[in-house]
Amino acid sequence: MRLLKPNWGRRFILGLLMVSLLTNCSSVDVSDYRATNPPLVLENFFNGPLKASGIVQNFSGKVIRRFNVTMEASWQGTEGTIKEWFVYDDGETQTRIWRITSQGEGHYTGTAGDIIGTAIGEASGSALRWRYDMLLPVDGDEYQVHFDDWMFLVNDNTIINRSDIIKWGMTVAKVTLVIQKL
Repeated sequence: MRLLKPNWGRRFILGLLMVSLLTNCSSVDVSDYRATNPPLVLENFFNGPLKASGIVQNFSGKVIRRFNVTMEASWQGTEGTIKEWFVYDDGETQTRIWRITSQGEGHYTGTAGDIIGTAIGEASGSALRWRYDMLLPVDGDEYQVHFDDWMFLVNDNTIINRSDIIKWGMTVAKVTLVIQKL
């Protein structure tokens, strides 16, 4: 009497291989960018007027929103302020004011009105990674989500910002933003 189908062994081994690959994959660390140039120093890039354009993609990759941002940034010593004015393709507007503190050696903390607690940032080479929780408004409700937010300095005047929006441990949306100094 045969208890298992003939393909069961191959499927089992393939399944074990997939689990092994998924559990052995390591995530990217900001220190992986240590040798890249130009170095991203928030105090240098986020100082003065900036503009940005971006998209939001849902979990399947479909673009669900487009937006433009006008920014004004300034620093006094180790304390920075970044004011952001968003205009979305559907006419919605939003304002966020970041208060950033340089902790030295590429480490930063930040707060804003819709950020829960404190954002933690770390720069290495041309990259910076922010991690924070946010109250995100969606269709009249607010959801607490986690942002895994990466910035990459392309040249002295351009940053590409890529964020995963995570809820219940899963990426539910992605944001891509190109920021330029004026």
